[in-house]
Amino acid sequence: MGSQRNVDKSMPADSIKVVKSPGEAALTKLEQEGAGEGAVGDSDQGADRGANESTAVTSQTGARPAGRPKKRRQRSAKYQLVRSQLDRTKTYDPFAAVELVKRLSYSGFDGSVEAHLVLNDSKLKADVKFPHSTGQQLKVAIASDEVVEQIAAGSTDFDVLLSTPEFMPKLTKHARLLGPKGLMPNPKNGTLTDDPAAAKQALAAGRLTLQTEKKAPLIHVVIGKTSMDTKQLVENLKALLVALKGKVIKLSLSASMSPGVRVATEE
Repeated sequence: MGSQRNVDKSMPADSIKVVKSPGEAALTKLEQEGAGEGAVGDSDQGADRGANESTAVTSQTGARPAGRPKKRRQRSAKYQLVRSQLDRTKTYDPFAAVELVKRLSYSGFDGSVEAHLVLNDSKLKADVKFPHSTGQQLKVAIASDEVVEQIAAGSTDFDVLLSTPEFMPKLTKHARLLGPKGLMPNPKNGTLTDDPAAAKQALAAGRLTLQTEKKAPLIHVVIGKTSMDTKQLVENLKALLVALKGKVIKLSLSASMSPGVRVATEE
């Protein structure tokens, strides 16, 4: 027999609904955000994502409840012009995709090149070390009495916090502040270590811990700048794919202001 969609049979027969798998839901979410069809990276990207996450709810009779009409995404004329130059049905090899993203970028600044991935694992954590700088500077702090005082005052002016196991008791007192921000040192991602100075050097050299979004198997990660050499961007992209080998369902690239370009994952 052919494959069957998941069906929620806990409801009456006349209101049975199809339940999407995490992978299908993630594909839908990514396409709503724009990356799936090559539309990530417009200047209003953040607003678009928020709008797409609000979905209409229908009653068991199929009627749409009263409420504000769904706001339709509006794209700038410049974006529409650039997007018309892209074949959205085509999937490109990494080199061609990077070249195309750089050419389609229409920002007046040195934009970031970002990879958008749908994975088959909704709770994935993986480390990647990029061979070239991504142009993003992480602010790394090493736990000390001075840093603890700053944390106690409510200040977390850093992107990564490193600590030795011996110093952790002083940090656990502030777990409620550090934990939700993902700043609590952890041996799994290398932030809890006997040699924080060496770990800081590794982070400066381009090592990054990847983690899927909380509600979907999606990862968005910057791999470099549009001003970088294409070969360097491709090598960073390939390092990312090696770190996520066997996990990638779908991949696209975009610049800070450009349409997204579908990329072959070369699994």
